[in-house]
Amino acid sequence: MLLKRRDFLKISSLATASLMMPNFLKAMALPEAVDREKRILVILQLTGGNDGLNTVIPARNDIYFRERSAIAITDSLSLTEEAGINPSLSYFKELFDNGELAVLNNVGYPNPDKSHFRSMDIWQSASRSDEFLETGWVGRYLDEACYDCAHPTQALEIDDMLSLTLKGKNKKAFAFKEPKRLYETSQEKYFKSLYDSHNHADETVEYLYQTMGSTIDNAGYIFAKSKAKASSATYPDSALAKDFRTVSSLINSDINTKVYYLSIGSFDTHVNQNQRQTQLFTQINEAVKAFVQDLKSNGRFEDVLLMTFSEFGRRVSQNASKGTDHGTANQMFFASGGLKKKGLLNALPDLQKLNDGDLIYTEDFRKVYATVLKSWLGADSSKILGWKNGLYDFI
Repeated sequence: MLLKRRDFLKISSLATASLMMPNFLKAMALPEAVDREKRILVILQLTGGNDGLNTVIPARNDIYFRERSAIAITDSLSLTEEAGINPSLSYFKELFDNGELAVLNNVGYPNPDKSHFRSMDIWQSASRSDEFLETGWVGRYLDEACYDCAHPTQALEIDDMLSLTLKGKNKKAFAFKEPKRLYETSQEKYFKSLYDSHNHADETVEYLYQTMGSTIDNAGYIFAKSKAKASSATYPDSALAKDFRTVSSLINSDINTKVYYLSIGSFDTHVNQNQRQTQLFTQINEAVKAFVQDLKSNGRFEDVLLMTFSEFGRRVSQNASKGTDHGTANQMFFASGGLKKKGLLNALPDLQKLNDGDLIYTEDFRKVYATVLKSWLGADSSKILGWKNGLYDFI
């Protein structure tokens, strides 16, 4: 049997990847090497600075319980001998036990900024703390990736406003809460007549009209795809769950979207942290459970990667209001049926080695992005991020 050149190149690339790919990338590689064209990235932003120490709990660390006498989680669900997870994230525990969840601890960046706005800009743009970028890391992925431009819907944000993450120099994602509402708005007479009659030389105004035109042209496409295989699964009655249901319906269609972006918050828990965090975690837990079960029932969980992040963690010690103040490093979750290795990818935070009461990061978030871009989406991560410090190889 003759081996076609395309098949030879595919086999050669897989062989090279197997020999050269760092272990962290292998943890995200599918066992049967599912076609990369089918892979989807879903990003969940935990807005407001989620407290990582009360998310993945150092369950046997005396310092943790001493510094958080009023808010320490004493009934965590065991992940390992040393680590537990917040009981409001019980489905994450189930994913962990099934080999469908990986946790990367101590993620951050040098010279961290504790401002919500600036730190979020840094995470969304993948910049240095002293660098200001006007494009996001997914937006630059859109600029660099080679796509059929008939429908520039390769990234979608389920929100009314587009985040910096998804803004490129030449391409931008679409933001909407509901496909039907987006379509109906695009079909309004005033909206369409305004676009049809425009004639402006100003570059900024012209850009706005181009964006309007793109929305008109693609709103129908998005709406049609959302209806094509609308999810029949039962989802909780929360805003986040409805957003996940929209994403699931689109994933199950043949829309060309590669990246979905969702958010929930606020995790700015300076006061009575445990009550607020429990409410948000319960929403996340139930929404993710419905989403994953929906994907599994449609045979899609192996080629979907759900990644979470928050702009910073919280300080180690509780404050006087039974909350925590702005901190630094945090953990990230990765959930997928395509993970080859489950569990904690590195050590829990070192509570004996702090910087003025703050955790010291050990893993740079830009390495995480580079890993996801290259290994999961098959993109040129060095060109998109300008990152030349290698990828993870710690497992």
